[in-house]
Amino acid sequence: MPQKFAERRFPLHVHISALFTLLLLFTGVVLGLFNYRQTSQIILSSSDELFGRISQEVETDLQQTYQPIYHLLNLLALGGTNQRLNSFDRLDILLRPLTQALHDNPKLAALYVGYDDGDFFMVRHLRNDTLKKTFNAPLNAVYQVWSIERDNLTRARSLTFFFDGQLNEIVRRQELKERYDPRSRPWFYGALEQDEPITTAPYVFFSSGAVGTTLARPGGSDSVVGADLTLDDLSATLASHRVTPSTEVVLYQPDGRAVAYPDTSKLVKRINGAPELGEVKDFSPPLAALIGLAGQEDLRTSAKIGDRRWVIARQHLAEGGPKGLNLAILAPEDELLDDAYRIRWQGAMLTLAILLLCIPLGILLSRIVVKPLRALVVQAEAIRSFNFSLPAMGRSPVLEVDQLAVSMARMKETISSFLEIASSLSAENRFDNLLRRVLDETIDISEASGGLLYLIDNQKGRLEPHGLFLNDQEQDLEAHGIRGFGLESPAMPHWLDLPSHGGPSQVCSFGYDQAGAYRDLLQTLESPRVHLVSTGLHNRQGITIGVLVLLHRDTGKESRPAILRPERIAFVEAISGVAALCIESQRLLEKQKQLLDAFIQLMAGAIDAKSPYTGGHCQRVPEITLMLARAAAASNETAFRGFQPTDEEWEALHIAAWLHDCGKVTTPEYVVDKATKLETLNDRIHEIRTRFEVLKRDAWVRYWQALAQGADENEQARLRDTELAALDDDFAFIARCNLGGEAMAEADQERLKEVAARTWTRTLDNRLGVSWEEAQRLARTPPQTLPVEENLLADRPDHLFERPATELMPPDNPWGFKLQVPEYKFNRGELHNLSVSRGTLTDEERYIINHHIVQTILMLNHLPFPAHLANVAEIAGGHHEKMDGTGYPKRLTREEMSLPARMMAIADIFEALTAVDRPYKKGKTLSEALGIMTGMCRGAHIDPDLFGLFIRSGVYMDYARRFLKPEQVDAVDEAAMLAKAGLA
Repeated sequence: MPQKFAERRFPLHVHISALFTLLLLFTGVVLGLFNYRQTSQIILSSSDELFGRISQEVETDLQQTYQPIYHLLNLLALGGTNQRLNSFDRLDILLRPLTQALHDNPKLAALYVGYDDGDFFMVRHLRNDTLKKTFNAPLNAVYQVWSIERDNLTRARSLTFFFDGQLNEIVRRQELKERYDPRSRPWFYGALEQDEPITTAPYVFFSSGAVGTTLARPGGSDSVVGADLTLDDLSATLASHRVTPSTEVVLYQPDGRAVAYPDTSKLVKRINGAPELGEVKDFSPPLAALIGLAGQEDLRTSAKIGDRRWVIARQHLAEGGPKGLNLAILAPEDELLDDAYRIRWQGAMLTLAILLLCIPLGILLSRIVVKPLRALVVQAEAIRSFNFSLPAMGRSPVLEVDQLAVSMARMKETISSFLEIASSLSAENRFDNLLRRVLDETIDISEASGGLLYLIDNQKGRLEPHGLFLNDQEQDLEAHGIRGFGLESPAMPHWLDLPSHGGPSQVCSFGYDQAGAYRDLLQTLESPRVHLVSTGLHNRQGITIGVLVLLHRDTGKESRPAILRPERIAFVEAISGVAALCIESQRLLEKQKQLLDAFIQLMAGAIDAKSPYTGGHCQRVPEITLMLARAAAASNETAFRGFQPTDEEWEALHIAAWLHDCGKVTTPEYVVDKATKLETLNDRIHEIRTRFEVLKRDAWVRYWQALAQGADENEQARLRDTELAALDDDFAFIARCNLGGEAMAEADQERLKEVAARTWTRTLDNRLGVSWEEAQRLARTPPQTLPVEENLLADRPDHLFERPATELMPPDNPWGFKLQVPEYKFNRGELHNLSVSRGTLTDEERYIINHHIVQTILMLNHLPFPAHLANVAEIAGGHHEKMDGTGYPKRLTREEMSLPARMMAIADIFEALTAVDRPYKKGKTLSEALGIMTGMCRGAHIDPDLFGLFIRSGVYMDYARRFLKPEQVDAVDEAAMLAKAGLA
């Protein structure tokens, strides 16, 4: 893993950006943590102050709740109470002040007076529907008055009055058996016993179910004035002091019973139907944990309760009952620190925002710094990919990067120039053009004023000049007196001598006086002095093949011309190496082409020499083909407008013309040269003649036998002479048939069969002294008992030569050949051969001769021709095709043949018709040959456009003047010929 990581590489701007980002991130984290800790401490400290302020506010709220009621009670007590009054009198006296007090103090539930005789007078404010329902009050009732009186027998009766808001009586109700006795209530006897105002511990009001407390004070010696104060507002007050959503705020008695709690539904619980204050420990787990803490003193602490940490504050309040009340505030630390968290989060977000803002800025700045380096990388990659089209990068403010950029630009220019000249020289395929280009390109790229190129002629042992460029123009070598030197000549300048013998490059300067034979160069350069660099041209083997000389005029403005600098000399030496390789390659290529051309002509000459019947055919057909091709290239006719062969296409046509009959090397001479029908390796007419001689001897034998037996001599002589004359005539007929001709008449065919039916007697075994192969053919028939009678002319089974399977041509052959292949390779049957109707060749032999074009195509397809010679086989193999698709070997139509292939067909036919070096026929005159070709043109055997060009351009006449005998060159009516061919 570490090794893999070490092998990974990241861009420089990534490193800069990453470092910048890490620094920002580290700074942000440190600042965020610091701010969080400070904020947390501030918030926690503030929470203590907040808890203290809440306690103070609650205590103040309690005081403000109790003190007005104390004052009210004091006023009522000062007003005096008289227990001797009855209910109606009390109603008249107390109703209005008490209802006003209830109206002015919303927290008051009821005001009342209790007497020591058991009387009781109370006014209650019906503030809500619940109270009205509880006391079965009318819906429009606002106040309830409850008055209890006792008689001397201590029997109590009560009256209940309901008043509306204007103190109009609505209804009254009487209870004769009232059970309530104020004297039994703690507020009554407590106030009398202590003789001062008292406050009861909070409890649940039986009548309303609300949590409240009772405040009472003596109204004299016989009565107690009391008030029921509801503490519901305390729960709302506590709810308003919740610091956080989960904060627990509770006001409770020392015994753990709650007095005020934001969730009032939990304050009261019913036990056996009686309402009681709920216990704090039942409200929530944090409050239960608080109650579980030992002691009742004020407390400021924190504790983990459940899965959260809580900040706990407990404060004892003097108000609220005999023992006072405890105020507890529990706040989750995470919610208390929510602002700290938020600040921390905001700080993190701010840090992240700054980071996100600074990352692109850092990347941008790093990219600006790295941009020149990236451009250099792109340029290096482009150079590696040999792409020199990218413009040079701008200057960089970083010194080292700027120096690297300058060096890279110079390197790119050097490599580009080197590859450009190497490519330029490699693209040249003509030797003379290459030499000019070598000199011109080298002068241009080295910024020289001129140059000379010398090549070594190894055969003559001389260093010969081959090019001179001055002032961007090619100059004449002789006009400037530039001559060659013998390699060992003492007259050779030293700056030529050393490089030409494999020495190092030479640098020198000379003026007009020292120039010697090179003074004309200084005059042409219009410079009194020149600087010269000469370097050897070395081939792959390190052998010097020439010297490249560069000249630079001395303008007097440069102390040291650029061409004399070491780096420029090294560059010139590198270029000279490429130039030397290109020159050597062209030389080798020219020699290979010359060798190939010589080999092709050697093969063509060998084919022509193989048989006198073909003469110089392979050498003359290329002449006609190339003459016709040049005429087509120069023609403006529509058919030839697109025919503009390149040098490579001319080469392909030249090779195809010379090799168009190369397949004839596989054709047996005795087939090509077959002058008679019975000729093979020898003319079998002599064997037939021998049989006729035997028959003539037999005639003489019969003559003498008849005389010996006493027959008439004259009659026997007449019979003998008649038979001999018939035999001579039949043989003469056979001999005439053997010569062949234009056509053989049917009568001759019939006579041939009659002559063949003659028999002769063979007395010797024909299986003796024969070859193994012939013995195999003779074994096809059983041997006959000697002597045996045989036909004079026979087609025997042993005359048939089986065709090997390798010579069969399937219809789907890959070359597209479409040939009618005879069943047998040879048929040597005597009657079969003599019955040939035209010429001397049988179908089997004609297939063998025609097969030479198949062999030509196969042989040429086997040769590894380069791409520009890929059409050689197509051009050479199409000269026996006909425009109507009846030719051979592929039966191509005119549209399927290239123009050069159609030219070959015309050239091959014209040469064959006019050839005079073939022993079996006489060469045709021009008019005869063209007449025959006219018929071929009309018969769609040859291309009409090319045949018309052949006549109109005078190609036939140019050829005739060079190769035909004078007697063959007769007058030709070109217009008539064209008209006859249908081309007029």
